[in-house]
Amino acid sequence: MPCADSRFPMPLMANEVLTVSVLNRLARETLQQSFPLLWVIGEVSNLVRATSGHVYFSLKDENAQVRCVMFRNRAQLLPWRLENGQQVEAQALVTLFEARGDFQLNIEGLRRAGIGARYEAYARLREKLQLEGMFSPEKKRPLPRFPRRVGIVTSPQAAALRDVLSALQRRAPHLPVILYPTPVQGEGAAEKIAAVIELAGQRAEIDAVDVLIIIRGGGSIEDLWAFNEEVVARAISACPIPVVSGVGHETDTTIADFAADSRAATPTAAAELASAGWFAAGNELAALGGSLQRTLRALLESRMQRLDLLFHRLVHPGEQLARNRQKVEHLATRAYAALAQRLRNDAVVLEGLHRRLTRGRPSVQAAQGRLALLEQRFSAAWHSRLAEQRSHLVALAAALSQLSPQATLKRGYSILRKKTGEVVQESHQVTAGDEVEIRFAVGWAHARVSETG
Repeated sequence: MPCADSRFPMPLMANEVLTVSVLNRLARETLQQSFPLLWVIGEVSNLVRATSGHVYFSLKDENAQVRCVMFRNRAQLLPWRLENGQQVEAQALVTLFEARGDFQLNIEGLRRAGIGARYEAYARLREKLQLEGMFSPEKKRPLPRFPRRVGIVTSPQAAALRDVLSALQRRAPHLPVILYPTPVQGEGAAEKIAAVIELAGQRAEIDAVDVLIIIRGGGSIEDLWAFNEEVVARAISACPIPVVSGVGHETDTTIADFAADSRAATPTAAAELASAGWFAAGNELAALGGSLQRTLRALLESRMQRLDLLFHRLVHPGEQLARNRQKVEHLATRAYAALAQRLRNDAVVLEGLHRRLTRGRPSVQAAQGRLALLEQRFSAAWHSRLAEQRSHLVALAAALSQLSPQATLKRGYSILRKKTGEVVQESHQVTAGDEVEIRFAVGWAHARVSETG
């Protein structure tokens, strides 16, 4: 008889013989048609990550377990790392793996058990703030290399605080720390954390705080939820000094991590980030100190060797004085001998010069007689020359007198000039009627030409 169950895709005869493949295929189709996409809660166990990227595990509770597979295209979208022992809620399709006849769930999505709504709120807030540009890399401020003081926002009872203080003491023992206490979990913790961050920012100049670190040890998502609140993210973004977020463990990522200028995997790592400049400077200083120590040691050893050398060359002062005394006496003897020889040589030269001077000295009396004779000869020659020049001058004066125009005029001649001053030498220079001037030896006269020829 045919099966009356409408869930089967095809009717089956009671005596029909099926192959295993057909049976498994019919079972898979029946399961997929009978169960919608649903959520299953359980504990992860037997987790295996295949090289293909697929993830295989089992979900179990106190009484049963079921095999699960999450294919690579779904697994790579998971925002956290899946581990054994985790309580999760799986969105799954009920199916059967035909090749082995294994009943299994094909996982479409995962969320941690009991916090699905929180993750949805987390994702929505992160997307909202990201669209506002709060997480933009351009808004991230660099941490100061050498902060004057580090501010810490956390609970005074937090175990992470001791780890942070130990790390700062180890890496930068001189760096002051100021604690801004606040609850880090529980009712109203987010508002209190935001208020303390705002207070720290307002007191940054007064407290000389250059960097603020927000820390909280690891815990469940509920314990860390205060750092996923919008009020905390906005307080971090508005803080006037750089902020380092060190909340939870390495696998925990909160909204505060995205809003902070730097994110540390652990609270201790946050302390290391804040003190990185001082720590590096300390290491560099230690290296320079070692180098300086080696240099000074080498210099000291060199000076010691030189001192040993000088010690062997050192002479007793008495002996050195005796040597210097002998040297001075020897130099004095040589100086006296050289001076005496120089004086003798100068005496010989002076005597030679005296003899030459005596031989070349002129006779004053002979020079005086010669001078008188020359004076008489010069006087006679001067008077003779003067008389000769005077006679010559008289002759020249007489000749000049004979040749002067005045002498010619005295002999009866005259000079005729036109009114223009031109001397008339020929008759054609004047015409009848011209007025002329006649110059005589004594006096003059004006005349008019009446006729020329």
